Amino acid sequence: MIFNKDTAEKTAELLLQINAIKLNPKNPFTWASGWKSPIYCDNRLTLSFPAIRNYIREEFSKNIEKQFGKPDVIAGVATGAIGIGMLVAEYMGLPFVYVRPEPKKHGRQNQVEGFLQKGQNVVVVEDLISTGNSSLLAVQAIKDAGANVKGMVAIFTYGFDIAEENFKNAHVDLYTLSNYQNLLNLAVAKKYITEEEQNALKEWSAAPDSWGIEV
Repeated sequence: MIFNKDTAEKTAELLLQINAIKLNPKNPFTWASGWKSPIYCDNRLTLSFPAIRNYIREEFSKNIEKQFGKPDVIAGVATGAIGIGMLVAEYMGLPFVYVRPEPKKHGRQNQVEGFLQKGQNVVVVEDLISTGNSSLLAVQAIKDAGANVKGMVAIFTYGFDIAEENFKNAHVDLYTLSNYQNLLNLAVAKKYITEEEQNALKEWSAAPDSWGIEV
């Protein structure tokens, strides 16, 4: 669920302006999963643009407090959301921790890095949601540490049905600054893509695991 439509449209435009989101239906990208995709999203680029990272930081901060109340801790999902999560924590005057994909193999073997106490209320910051699997593993790690996860916020979601189902089953509320539908609408309106390319992007969104596979 997006926080609100105005934020979703502005965030999409900012991401397109700096090429954090690339749309190329005619020459698709290949994800690590092996899926062919006409879109590639790298929200870490936002950290290199002060005005944009400040906008994201402030939108996250005010909407986190509005939706969840002020938490005790902000957590970032490694590695893509460490930077923006830390900015949000700083802006809100809160402690920050980050969550590794898996526990370290040595030392204290931490998965959650930083000072986190049992019973503390945490909001998790993520940069991008695809299926939601890795994001929800981070949520589980925080719960395993004895803290309470109030919800998750992310810069962008592809809006896959599987992600919605995963978050629903995990009983985790997810809010995003922008999403795939707002991105498509803006990309056509601003002539980043043609209507023909928009159709290809819609087809991919409906069946991302099989799109672009020749049979």
